[in-house]
Amino acid sequence: MTITEKNYVEKAEAAIQVHKNRINEKTKKRKPMVTTSKIRNLLSMTADISNEVMSWKDEELSDELCGRIDYLKVRVLYEAGREPVVKDFVENTEMLKCINEIDGSKKNYLLFSRYMEALVAYHRFYGGKDN
Repeated sequence: MTITEKNYVEKAEAAIQVHKNRINEKTKKRKPMVTTSKIRNLLSMTADISNEVMSWKDEELSDELCGRIDYLKVRVLYEAGREPVVKDFVENTEMLKCINEIDGSKKNYLLFSRYMEALVAYHRFYGGKDN
């Protein structure tokens, strides 16, 4: 998996640092970061599923939960398609790759959920806000 128990915090920090320091080639100015509301919307969708996953008894998730994860992926794609800054964020964080690597595993989903929380925390720490 792209993220692990040992590296998800460092990967989140590195991804936010890259996202924060992007430069517009034409203007040579720093590009804006994704807004807090956008990143929190992604976290909210993740947390809704996470609450059910935590109470799931088996390691392999149900078809219903896997379907909700697939829908989460669709929503991430939609948000990324609407705004270039969100697309940059999704690409920098390898969010879609992480979602694909969940592959029906409770452990992998909970790790992804913690990664999303770490992204939000570092986003806030490094100055992310609503514009």
